[in-house]
Amino acid sequence: MYADLSAALSSRFGEGSVEPETTRDETPTYWTPQGKIVELLTWLKTGIEQPYELLYDLSAIDMRAFGKDLNGRAKFDFTVVYHLFSFGRNAFLRLKVGLEGDYPSHPTATAIWPSANWYEREVFDMFGIRFEGHPHLRRILMPSSWEGHPLRKEHPARATEMGPFRLWDEKQDAAQESLKFKPADWGLKTQSEDSDFLFLNIGPQHPGTHGVLRIVLQLDGEEIVDAVPEIGFHHRGAEKMGERQSWHTYIPYTDRIDYLGGVMNNLAYLLAVEKLAGIEVPPRAQTIRVMLCELFRIASHLVWYGTFAQDVGQLSPVFYMFTDREKVFSIVEAITGGRMHPNWFRIGGVAQDLPDGWETPVREFVAYFPKKLREYDKMVMRNSIFKARTKGIGIFTLQEAIEWGVTGPGLRACGFEWDMRKKRPYSGYENFEFDIPTASNGDCYDRAAVRVEEMRQSLRIVDQCLKNMPEGPYKASHPLTTPPIKKHTMQDIETLINHFLNVSWGPVIPPGEAMSCIEATKGWNGYHLISDGNTSPYRVRVRAPSFAHMQMLPYISRGYTVADLLSILGAMDFVLADVDR
Repeated sequence: MYADLSAALSSRFGEGSVEPETTRDETPTYWTPQGKIVELLTWLKTGIEQPYELLYDLSAIDMRAFGKDLNGRAKFDFTVVYHLFSFGRNAFLRLKVGLEGDYPSHPTATAIWPSANWYEREVFDMFGIRFEGHPHLRRILMPSSWEGHPLRKEHPARATEMGPFRLWDEKQDAAQESLKFKPADWGLKTQSEDSDFLFLNIGPQHPGTHGVLRIVLQLDGEEIVDAVPEIGFHHRGAEKMGERQSWHTYIPYTDRIDYLGGVMNNLAYLLAVEKLAGIEVPPRAQTIRVMLCELFRIASHLVWYGTFAQDVGQLSPVFYMFTDREKVFSIVEAITGGRMHPNWFRIGGVAQDLPDGWETPVREFVAYFPKKLREYDKMVMRNSIFKARTKGIGIFTLQEAIEWGVTGPGLRACGFEWDMRKKRPYSGYENFEFDIPTASNGDCYDRAAVRVEEMRQSLRIVDQCLKNMPEGPYKASHPLTTPPIKKHTMQDIETLINHFLNVSWGPVIPPGEAMSCIEATKGWNGYHLISDGNTSPYRVRVRAPSFAHMQMLPYISRGYTVADLLSILGAMDFVLADVDR
């Protein structure tokens, strides 16, 4: 398929118009001239057989400090990277465009994919790359008053590298003024032919457990005419921190991105690191990882389930469901010593082997939880008020979902049976039997129904881990695992020195790039990592599903009421740390 694609590209755009590159993850990767990128993206989406219909990610790399050329190519100042996905081919495609200059410009892709809008705003915000033709190019994660572009290499990675913060009166007044919403800035009218529009400011606030969010609604009476989400209140520079930490010490930072997904964040990151390092994870370690991930999927869905019911006015379920979440956390704590953020996965495996007696609480939970799910079905899913608040609300079609980059339960609620654990299995998921829940209407109720059934399927997987846990090591014997295996240190002085350096500095990961993509609690979560052969990543790109989902909020809210907006937000199952990173 890779060779066929190269031939098709050369035939369509001319010999030498696209240049292939070999990468560690073996994702088909091509460099293309800037002048051809819009035509190329359009053809890949609509002109090719088995098209790449999903814009999975759009990001950039500051190459000025890389110190090497790119496999013999001319050295660029910046690189814009597109990751596309074809469901027909079941394959990713990576396109790169090299840019020159301190503040280069690049053509927008918003006319091809509406989801490119926020991605391009993020690249502009973080790197200062301008996108020609973008409908509203302005900062998205940083305040409008922020100076500089944080992911450029000259921008400090620590507060200690910056001067002391000072807030004088003029600066405070300017910051307050920038918070005022001006409809004209967003191309919104203040009145229609027969009425004035009301602009309702929701937030910044912390609705449920989703995180701090601001939404400005343009209202005609109760009806939503348009919505403008404002994000960034949770932005902590997760990608920038990846460049200053070692490959090993960055692991706990990943826990805090989808902070309800726990070790699932670790897994997405480590899969990419292990591709870069060429590490094969032993079967026992893979199965332990799967069991912990599925327990966290249940824990995350329980938080969503209870708070969704609360969002639409049902107050009691959240107390019952948080009680069951505590039972999951008691298992996690018994195994890892941690709860929400156990930081327990390691490069090459997990931190420790399973403790004696781990089977007992897992077996008890597998027996206990199905009855509780049936109880919650009666309490929530069959409740007539819950149905009235969610059925026929926030509908989107499968085609619309793909256009906007929706993945995970939102995609499956449109009737599309696609789960990365089945279609592109990782960490041994191919060895487990489970079904892919789907629904057909693409509304808030169907998105809820899919997640509820996912908990049952996760329980099936946990039960199989319990009954079929392999014997063997819990970590690979590869020299780049962390921490290195202690017993090897007494063999010779070279091994002892290597162990000391790996513990103190962290492993040196070979140069290259690799990407991972997992079926996380909220959709497809992935990491695109660049190594220049150092103890820290050169570039860490976090592809978080909630970012794409939140971007779709205005599109699926128009025509509904303010009360419906709460149903739409709850059914989305987002956390702002996953949006903002």
